[in-house]
Amino acid sequence: MNWMDHESYIEIYPPEEFNFEECLIFLKRSDLEVLHHINEGAVYKLIKVNGSQILCKIEFINNVMKIEFPLGSPSAQLRKKAAEFIWEWYDLEQNLGAFYQMAAQDKVLKNLVRKYYGLRMMCIPDLFEALVWAIIGQQINLTFAYTLKKRLVEQFGESLTFEGETFWLFPSFEKIALINTDDLRKLQFTGRKAEYIIGIAAAMTNGELTKELLLQEKNHQQIRGSLLKIRGIGPWTADYVMMKCLHDISSLPVADVGLHHALKNVLNLEKKPAIKEIEAYAADWEGWQAYAVFYLWRSLYDNNI
Repeated sequence: MNWMDHESYIEIYPPEEFNFEECLIFLKRSDLEVLHHINEGAVYKLIKVNGSQILCKIEFINNVMKIEFPLGSPSAQLRKKAAEFIWEWYDLEQNLGAFYQMAAQDKVLKNLVRKYYGLRMMCIPDLFEALVWAIIGQQINLTFAYTLKKRLVEQFGESLTFEGETFWLFPSFEKIALINTDDLRKLQFTGRKAEYIIGIAAAMTNGELTKELLLQEKNHQQIRGSLLKIRGIGPWTADYVMMKCLHDISSLPVADVGLHHALKNVLNLEKKPAIKEIEAYAADWEGWQAYAVFYLWRSLYDNNI
């Protein structure tokens, strides 16, 4: 992590292949998002570290990410943790040079990487949030998924108010483990999804499931296998969580509807490609499948899909 602590604020020095504006476009994709605010080009994000709530204001000035703390500067240890969170959230550890080299020769990706150069995978560092968000998104459209997430966060998450704005934290797994399925059904979750989410919260509360344990697995297939053993997690959910939370850039959610739409648009196909066709395209993306998918998803915002 390349950063500097100035006590009242911190600076993060991102890699050369970074476009803050492109990342903002992703972060602004829904008016229903409650876990960050964007105001005049700055991102406001509430995080919780060692029991302390920290409000971060993130701006990009002269090729540097400047992070201020509107509620007052936290301790040096907490500032470091905030820097680590933001570094991971924007996936700044990833060296995209090899991805761009590959993509420049690829018929699917070459125009996309030129157009969205510097876009980073906007990650979900918290495993519980990533799993719940993926389960919420199963078999419903994105707008309703955001609606359900908003209800869940506002019902069970912590918040603070600053200058008339309310900032929210995603609910903790400890809190969700204590509720029952009816509490989620009242928010319009299906019974199945409610069971899955509470079951995952319970597994995380008793230590059976942690990000650290998953990352200790030896390879992609073992991590995926461990996720697939969890009730409510199928192939798409496992692949999504691996790419967005576990930084597995070879993860390919091949059944993703958005991916199918994007390929149809980018390649001017008459109909959405079959799974075998997608796998054939993806063979050329070896080692960078997740980034290829993320750039294809980005193209959908230009087509209003």
